[in-house]
Amino acid sequence: MKIKSAVLREPKKPLSIEELELDPPKEREVLVKNAFTGFCHSDLSMMNGSITMDLPHAIGHEAAGVVEAVGPGVTKLKKGDHVVPTWMIPCGKCPACLRGRGNICSGTIGYFVSGMLLDGTSRLRDKNGNMVRHNSFVSGFSSHSVVPEDGAIPISKKLPLDQACFMGCCVPTGWGAVNNTADVQAGQSVAVYGAGGVGLNVIRGAALRLANPIVVVDLESSKEGIAREFGATHFINSSKEDPVPKIQELTGGGGAEAVFEVTGDPGAMVQCLWSTAVGGKIISVGVAPMDQTANLPTAFLPFHEKSILGCLYGSISTHLDIPKLVDLALEGHLMTEKLPTNKFRVEEINDVGQALERREIQGRWVCQWD
Repeated sequence: MKIKSAVLREPKKPLSIEELELDPPKEREVLVKNAFTGFCHSDLSMMNGSITMDLPHAIGHEAAGVVEAVGPGVTKLKKGDHVVPTWMIPCGKCPACLRGRGNICSGTIGYFVSGMLLDGTSRLRDKNGNMVRHNSFVSGFSSHSVVPEDGAIPISKKLPLDQACFMGCCVPTGWGAVNNTADVQAGQSVAVYGAGGVGLNVIRGAALRLANPIVVVDLESSKEGIAREFGATHFINSSKEDPVPKIQELTGGGGAEAVFEVTGDPGAMVQCLWSTAVGGKIISVGVAPMDQTANLPTAFLPFHEKSILGCLYGSISTHLDIPKLVDLALEGHLMTEKLPTNKFRVEEINDVGQALERREIQGRWVCQWD
């Protein structure tokens, strides 16, 4: 079938909006008609080459839609189901999966990086018949996607799909960073570097865990309002003020017990270390450019017993946690109705990327397909 898709062919070049040929689903795969797709900072990082994957690929990983058809052997889904495709699919067999850590599965990461589905092939071809790769199993900036059955989570139809798309990335990543990776306890002090889509969900997760204070750091004062709405108790504009002494002051001089780096900026990681209390945790959520490193003063790590914890996909179990997060959203706890602040058509996607590069976006902008 013919579909419309945003294709990344070369880093630092505009995405091309193309008509692609999408083959039907194979064994244990489903065809999803995408309804909404969130624009994540990771999409921008792929566009500008900070994150590298095999090209060309149909970009996008934070989507929600409706199952239109199922392939042979599908038992968990049916036509008409609302689903959230996931950009990590546990194999269930590797050492990480057997330890209950499917978010860092080693069995499927090769397919993820190479842009293939789980049989090692692609369902996408361009007008010249050349293969186009899938982005993170999802290819969300496409009108339709073929995804593995195990990578499509059925969700309640009560949650609007313009909110459900966030369940594919920013909600579980932010919520899971707080609840799973950091295990924030009531009354603990928290600092969050970055108030973008994921950062807002870190803030919300910390607020739901009754953390206090929750200090948010961002380069843009325009994000203060939405950060406070999601639960921030204090906001620091780091383009005007050094956040480290301010965080230390707000936490009684010692620093925050859990500090989340959600920007992927190596300089912010250094600030995070100095913002963390003795015995505290730094949770690295943002993905830094692959050619950059952080100059961390590691001599203090053993004396201060500070932990630096990587966090991928909020350390979640996709099939267990995403449906629970949908329930929390329906009950109003996650404030997902506040996340979509603008809708755009796929033809406008390069302008959206530039707006994110200029730090003009609050919340999440979503691509609307109908």
